[in-house]
Amino acid sequence: MPIIQADRLTRIGAALLKAAGASDEEANAVASGCVNANLAGHDSHGVIAIPTYIDRVKAGHIVPGAKWTIVQESPTTTVIDGHWGFGFHVNAKAMELTIAKAKTANVAACTVFRQSHVGRLAHYPMMAMREGMIGLATADSGRSPKHVAPFGGREARLGTNPISIAVPSELEAPFYLDMATSAVAAGKIALAVARREEIPTGWIIDAEGRQTTDPAQYRKGGALLPLGGSEGYKGSGLAAMVEVLCGLLTGLGFGVEPTGRHNDGCFMAVFNVAAFRPLKDFRREVAEFARYLKSTPPSEGSRGVFYPGEIEYLREQERRKNGIEIEDATWDKLRSLAGEYRIAKELDLA
Repeated sequence: MPIIQADRLTRIGAALLKAAGASDEEANAVASGCVNANLAGHDSHGVIAIPTYIDRVKAGHIVPGAKWTIVQESPTTTVIDGHWGFGFHVNAKAMELTIAKAKTANVAACTVFRQSHVGRLAHYPMMAMREGMIGLATADSGRSPKHVAPFGGREARLGTNPISIAVPSELEAPFYLDMATSAVAAGKIALAVARREEIPTGWIIDAEGRQTTDPAQYRKGGALLPLGGSEGYKGSGLAAMVEVLCGLLTGLGFGVEPTGRHNDGCFMAVFNVAAFRPLKDFRREVAEFARYLKSTPPSEGSRGVFYPGEIEYLREQERRKNGIEIEDATWDKLRSLAGEYRIAKELDLA
C-alpha cells in the first residue's frame, strides 16, 4: 500500500472534487475532512469515500454549488435545507451558525436535511469545543438504504447513526466521543473488502441472519449488527433515538426511499460552558478527570486507559509524521479518476 503525506493527499482529493464540479470551498472542505479522518485512524471515512462522492455528483445525487437555506429559525434554533449540497460544507455552515447563536443565547440547536454524507461526525462538535463550548451532533441517513439490523432482527432497518460530543479542556489531546451506534461503521466493511481482510465476529450477519467473518457477505444481503454484542439492545435503542432526532425531527421520515439517494439528516446542539460555570475551571477539571481515569492500573493484556479522543490524537501525530497508508484499491481509483479528468500528470499520479 502506498504511504502518502496528508498535505499531498488533501491536494489530490480537492483537485479531483473540483474536476467533478465542486467549488474550491466545497472541495477543500470534503478533501480535508476525509484526510483528517485518515489521520485520526478512521480510514472508513477517509479518502476511500471520495470516488463514491464523485459517483454521486455524476448521478445528480450531490449538487455542487447548491445554496443552503434557512427554512425557519428562532434566536436559539435553526432548520436548514442543504438542497443536496456537499454535507461536509453544509453541516459546517450549520454548526457555525449554531455556535454564533449559543454565544448570545448560551444554548442553541439546529436540524439539517437534504445534504449528502457529512463524513466523520466529530468534526462538527469539535468546532464548538474550540470556541469553549460543548458540542453535540447526531446523524442518520434519512430514507437511504439501511445498514443495521435492529436487535433480534436479520434485516437492516437502521442506519449506523453516529453520536459525537466534544468538550473543552486543558488537555493536549482533545476530549471527545465519536461513535457509531452499530458494532462498526459500514465503511470499515468496505475497507476490509478493499484490503481483503476478514472481520471480527460480531460485526455483521449474512442474509440468513448468521454471524460471519467474511465482509463480502454484507453486500450479499447481510446487515451490520448494533453496538453491544449480547446486549445489542443498547446500541439498537440509541440508534432508534438518533433516527427520531435526525429522521423524524428533520422531517426526512423513516424506512427506505426507492431511489437510494443518500440524505444525511443531522441534529446538532451547542452549550456555552460559561453559562453554567467559569470556562477556565471547567477546562481544568475535565483535564483532571481524564488524568484520574488514566491513573488506574491496566487490566491484563491492556495498554492502560485512554480517555475519549486520545487514541485518535496519538494516531494523528504518528500519521502526520510518517504518512497515511492507502489501500491499493483506493489508490487505483484515485489514479483512475485523475486520468479520466486529465490531471494525472499535474497530481503526479500518471
